[in-house]
This record gives sequence, structure tokens and C-alpha cells, in this order.
Amino acid sequence: MKRVFIIHGWGGNPDEPWPKWLKQQLETKGFETTNPEMPDTWHPKISEWVSKLKESVGNADKDTYFVGHSIGCQAIMRYLEQLPKSEKVGGAIFVAGWFNLTDETWDENYTKEIAEEWIKTPIDFEKIKQHTNNFVEIASDNDPFVSLDNADLFKNNFGAKIMVLKQKGHISSEDGMTELPILLEELLKMTKE
Repeated sequence: MKRVFIIHGWGGNPDEPWPKWLKQQLETKGFETTNPEMPDTWHPKISEWVSKLKESVGNADKDTYFVGHSIGCQAIMRYLEQLPKSEKVGGAIFVAGWFNLTDETWDENYTKEIAEEWIKTPIDFEKIKQHTNNFVEIASDNDPFVSLDNADLFKNNFGAKIMVLKQKGHISSEDGMTELPILLEELLKMTKE
């Protein structure tokens, strides 16, 4: 059975509208879908999030797929980087994924101190690509936190397919995103490959 793990973003939760919608859509199509609640969502730490992902996934295989939003994309990359060399997964779709954040990000909840670990800890792209070569980055042309330069980095580092949405902000519930049909469509294409 094909399995999909949907990883929410910083300050997020599994009940956000589009991740919840995606889970329901996939379950009606026979996918086993898990939308774990990530630990200490307002103070995310790499070790805790990767550990939670490992615990949720168990043994990964070519029928295992990942969808991340924002920092959830970082958690997926860092999880894949740590997999044993022999484990292959089906692919990953990053929604508003990032390597760097804009200066507009920082407020009382989203602080540079918390983000620093994620931004400064190097990512081994070659190790990640040993586990899959199926990557998609869905970005928005007016994301206040994530500049479009990040999409170029996904393309250059992973050979990711890039999709840029018009005027969808950070592609979150705050931006009125309750459904994300393009994500479902890309994921269904990916799982048929």
C-alpha cells in the first residue's frame, strides 16, 4: 500500500485545512495517510522533528511519499539524509519549502534564534538524492517569508520540478488555502511513476 506522510509547518498542526483536505482526498483513493503532530511546534528542533518522523514512518520503501509545508520540508530533507543508504522512497513534494527566510519572517513567534539551527546546519543533497530523485517544489510568487530564490535552490540541488502559484502567500490557512488541488495532482502523478 502506498503511504503518504504530511508534515505541517512551524507553529502548525495536523488539522490545518489543506493538509487535512489532502489526507481525506488520499484516503478516498486508498492511500494510507499519516499527518503527525510534530513536537514543540513553536520551538521546532531538528533532532526532535526528525526523530518524530522516523517514529511515524517506521520502515520506508519505494511506496513511501512525503509532503511538507514550510519547515516540514526541512524536516523531510533531514530525515531522508539520515536514512540507511539502501532505503529508497517514492518521492517528496515541498510546499513553500525553504533554505533561507526573509527578514519579514521574524516576530514574537518566528524568531531567528529558533530558525538559525535549521538555516545553518548543512544539508547533504547527494545523500538525500540516494533515496529518491522525485522532488516537486510548490512555491508562491508573493510568499512574505520564502523568496522565490529558494525554488531555484530546490531545482539546482534536487532537480526538483518547480511550480509557482500566483498570489498565494505562504500557501497556508492564513492565506485562505483550504484545498491544494495542484498538490494532489502532482502527488498522484508521482505515485504512478
